[in-house]
Amino acid sequence: MAGGRSSYTALILVLSLVLLITFADVAQGYNKLRPQDCKPKCTYRCSATSHKKPCMFFCQKCCAKCLCVPAGVYGNKQTCACYNNWKTQEGKPKCP
Repeated sequence: MAGGRSSYTALILVLSLVLLITFADVAQGYNKLRPQDCKPKCTYRCSATSHKKPCMFFCQKCCAKCLCVPAGVYGNKQTCACYNNWKTQEGKPKCP
């Protein structure tokens, strides 16, 4: 009986680890867009600015590289590390 119980416990442990790894991959990739998703996301991101053309240009450039656009029309950049950390030569944020 003890042998059957330990194999059952091992099976539960293995299944739990598989589920944990699967959900970790999903959580890590939650903000990964497809390149064709960039334009609609950037259109919304740039909707509140009076400088739409440059905003769209840089947002789409950043999205193409990072495959992520922060939620909302301003801020929230911490949700997209690549988008948040890409800087100009002067050290200013490149992405709107």
